[in-house]
Parts: sequence; C-alpha cells; structure tokens
Amino acid sequence: MRATRVLCAMSGGVDSAAAAALLLDRGYEVVGLTMRLWTDERPDAPSGQRRCCGVEDVDDARRAAGQLGIRHYVLNFEDAFRERVVDPFVAGYAAGRTPNPCVRCNEHIKYRALLDRLPAFGARFLATGHYARVEHGADGAPHRLLRGADPAKDQSYVLYMLGQEQLGRLLLPVGGLRKDEVRAAARRAGLDLAEKRDSVDLCFVPDGDYRAFVAGRVEPRAGELRDRDGTALGRHAGVSGFTVGQRKGLGVALGERRYVTALDAAANVVVVGDEEDLFADTVEAAEFSWVAGAPPETGAAIEAKARYGAKAAPARLLEAAGERAVMRFERPWRALAPGQAVVVYRGDEVLGGGVIERAHREGSAP
Repeated sequence: MRATRVLCAMSGGVDSAAAAALLLDRGYEVVGLTMRLWTDERPDAPSGQRRCCGVEDVDDARRAAGQLGIRHYVLNFEDAFRERVVDPFVAGYAAGRTPNPCVRCNEHIKYRALLDRLPAFGARFLATGHYARVEHGADGAPHRLLRGADPAKDQSYVLYMLGQEQLGRLLLPVGGLRKDEVRAAARRAGLDLAEKRDSVDLCFVPDGDYRAFVAGRVEPRAGELRDRDGTALGRHAGVSGFTVGQRKGLGVALGERRYVTALDAAANVVVVGDEEDLFADTVEAAEFSWVAGAPPETGAAIEAKARYGAKAAPARLLEAAGERAVMRFERPWRALAPGQAVVVYRGDEVLGGGVIERAHREGSAP
C-alpha cells in the first residue's frame, strides 16, 4: 500500500527539519517545500540579514532534505509576502496600531497558500514545525487546536485563525515535544542543523529595529505630544515611531515617568499619561475567528492573552457576533493596544482569536 504523502514546509530551521524526520519515522512519504519570502532591497544589507527564507535558509532546508532522502522544492512567495504581511505591518504602525505580522503570515502564506497547493503535489496533509498540537476528531467530532507541550516554545497564539477545514489537513509533528527532544530527533536523523540557533527577531527585520524599518517606508509627520487632558507637552517626529506602553524615547523631559497611552494617527497625536492609564480590562476585537466555527455561549468563562509570551488570564466572553467579540478580564491588563492579536483558550485548547480594536476599563468613557 502506498504511504500517505505529506507536504512539509521546511524553513531551514531545526524544528521543520525535525518535523520531516519524525514524519518519515511514522511511515509517511514526505515532500519538502521551502518558501522564499523576503529579500532586503538595501544593497548594503549584510549577508545573513538580507532574507527570510532566502539563500542561506533555502540551502539549509535543501541540505536537510537531501540528508533525509526526500524531494525538495522551493517556491517564491516574495510578492505575496510583501503584499499580505510586510505592507500591512508598515501600514499598521503608520495608523498607530501594533500589528502582529506572524499571524498574517500564518493565515495568508504558510497555511492558506500551502494548503491550496496540496493537490498539485498529490499530498493529503500539510505539516509544519510549529509548537502546537492538533487533535483530529473522529466520527464527525470537531478537530481541536491545542497548546504545544513545551510551555516555553508554545506557538498556538499565532495559529488561532485555523478552522476545521485547515486542521483536518494539518500535522504538527513537534507539538508534543520539548525543544531538547526536537534537537535530539534531528541528531538521530543525522541532520547538520540539529544545533542551529533559533531566530528571535521578526524574519524580515533581522536586526530587530522595526521602528527604523517602518521609518524607511513611511514619510513621518511631526505632531503634538499631549497629556490625557489634551494639554500640549511637546512635539513628536511621527506616530509610527511609538507604541502603547512605551516610556523611553518620548523626546521631551517631563520630570516624572510618563508612558504612551494612546496613538491617534488621524489627528497625528501621541498621548502620554501615568502607568495606571495603561491598564484595561475590557477588549473589543474584530476579524474574530473561532476554531470550531462558532463561539462558546455568551458569558462563558475563558482565558485570553494579547501577547505571544504572556500567560493567558481568566476572562469572560461578553459578546460574540459575526467577526466581532467582546471580553472582560478578571484583572486589568497592561498596554492592550489596537492591532494586537487577542487569543482565547479553554485550558490547553485554542478556541479562537481576533484583532484588538479598542481596550478600556469597565465604566470608563469611550
């Protein structure tokens, strides 16, 4: 009987290469595919910092595929990545928001685009090296998306947009392992990149300076720095250079600690205030999607978080209609910013997520 064919997305890192090795161990026929996503247009960009899934990573993925004895293909997604991920990232900061490009990349590039290509490769499943788990439902039961077994590496936060159709065709081989176990699997498979260092920056901003990246693509407009009562405190060089919660780099000496508490791109105003002004308990979110296809009941007890590395906190679902949801945390959260992804859990299960439009305290004025 012919083995089930799986298309494995190989980024050139150890996680996706180990995923391919684990699939082979389980008896699948594996085909490796690497997406070329980004080439830094600056001619002076140093080698190793010019590309995401560029020459160096493609070479690593190709070599890993060769060591595993599987076919390997490279597809150029640079135009789609720029249109769907990089341009919205820049536009989001220009609009005073805090966008999450990894969510958009997973939604529009790594999953939607690759799942659409399964028939062309004659593959039944797509696999990636994400640290999350899929529990496939039997006899019509819904598929479930779960946190990764390694709390320090869990990536379920950036996969909340996956629905039933996508989960039914998805395998996440490393999701049940710790990082050290993944590296051990890569070593057992004889992979040279078993000890390759993890990437920690945005893949298209390898030096980590996203403000400079945005500034190089947005014409800054100077405007007013104001307190919460509207009193002018000074000038700023452009809204896109600030984020909610920022304390340093305000450009004015205020004599005491002040934080960016709001950004009004339309009025070109940066609002600063006390740290207490940063806390909110109620979140209104848009573009919401539910993994099971429908939300839990109104008033349901949930857990939620609005940052990748944060711990989900108790909350309650106040409203869910269409792509809109409102939830309230039991305790106020600091620096909830428009544009951030807010993801809803119940225990280890990912229920869904969306994009914050507004955050405020119960009873506070809009």
